[in-house]
Amino acid sequence: MTIPPQTMHLRPALPADAAAIAAIYNHYILTTTISFEEAPVAAGEIEQRMAGVHGAGLPYLVAEKDGAVTGYAYATPWRARSAYRGSVETSVYLASDAHGCGTGTALYRLLLAQLTERGFHLAIGGIAQPNAASVALHEKLGFEKAAHFKEVGNKFGRWVDVAYWQLALEPAK
Repeated sequence: MTIPPQTMHLRPALPADAAAIAAIYNHYILTTTISFEEAPVAAGEIEQRMAGVHGAGLPYLVAEKDGAVTGYAYATPWRARSAYRGSVETSVYLASDAHGCGTGTALYRLLLAQLTERGFHLAIGGIAQPNAASVALHEKLGFEKAAHFKEVGNKFGRWVDVAYWQLALEPAK
């Protein structure tokens, strides 16, 4: 008997995805320094954040395999002042069983394409250090390291660095 391959489906995130997104994100909150949040986030909070992203005219995407959300990616405004309007901060998170199978790359490529289509100029990825997998993903997609801040966050009783990678978004010619 041959088992059919799983197919990944990328689509805009919906409010109904909030619980699955919260489950993925809460793993990072509770067990890693990848996120500087320290308390789990409820699905309702994810719904509000998603609405804020959409309200800002930015994409919020999910990846599904066999009907289950396996990762998500989104962008938020880089800073509040109007002169920053062409720059966004990007994020991608994957379920623990979705690493190493192309989900992060596929989500990020679609996110960057949608940001480019919407006329954004610069994508910025902040990465708590160390995080070799996230650095590799960003650099694979053309991001270049732009800054490194030492000991800017304290989680689990230790100081954590954060570095930033940036990518100029070029419209298709």
